[in-house]
This record gives sequence, C-alpha cells and structure tokens, in this order.
Amino acid sequence: MNRNEITEKIITVKVSKGLKWDDIAKKVGMSKEWVTAGCLGQMTFDATQAKAVGKIFGLTAEEQKWLQVVPYKGSLPTPVPTDPLIYRWYEIVSVYGTTIKELIHEEFGDGIMSAIDFSMDIVRQPDPKGDRVNVVLSGKFLPYKQY
Repeated sequence: MNRNEITEKIITVKVSKGLKWDDIAKKVGMSKEWVTAGCLGQMTFDATQAKAVGKIFGLTAEEQKWLQVVPYKGSLPTPVPTDPLIYRWYEIVSVYGTTIKELIHEEFGDGIMSAIDFSMDIVRQPDPKGDRVNVVLSGKFLPYKQY
C-alpha cells in the first residue's frame, strides 16, 4: 500500500458517492482548496483530519496513517502538463511569470512569494458573457536574507 493508492481510493469513492469537495471540506473543518490538495496527495493531514477524511471515504486505520505522511509534492506526471486545464496554468506562468516576478520585486524587493504560508480561494464569478473562474492566490512575501 502507498499514498497513491489511497488517493485513487478517495477519488473512486468520491465519484461513486457523488461527493463534492466543498462538502468534504466542511466535514474536515478546512478550506475546500486545502482539503482537496490533501485528498489528492499534496498535503499532510493531522490525525483528527485524517480520521474525518477516513470516515467520509471508508478508509482503514492504516490508510488514514498514509494521509499523515508528508507527501512528495508537485507530482504532475509530465514536466509540461498535458491536461488542458493544468496546461493553461503552465501557459499563464510561461507568459506572465516574468511580469509577476517583476511586479512583486518592484513592490516588495528581492524575495519570493511563499507557497508554504499560502492560501487560495477559487469561486465561480457569474458573468452575462459566461461565468468566470476567480482564483485568488495569497502568499507571504519572504525576502532573501543578506549574510
């Protein structure tokens, strides 16, 4: 048994039961973005969270322990994503990455935006021309240390 097998089981049960990530997150007590990342194997659940996820998905005690193991993050199957939606994010970074970097440096100085001290919010934004995907990424600025 490994973490990937647990992820596959979670996805299978989610589909078979017709569950929604938002409903799952409410039962876990965290954001839908974070819980989804955890269920997909990109975050570490604590024991209480793992137990809640385990109850939802019918996971054994051993399977719940796998949810508490620090995962190997960034597990896309290919260097350049082939899934169209994920590829669009790759395209956004490829086209606008230097602009984002330049504007962050101009505003904050030399450093990075944390993906550890980070939050994300994804919501549907109604629009008469077709609903829009509104994604807000918020990461703490970490300046490079001089030594």
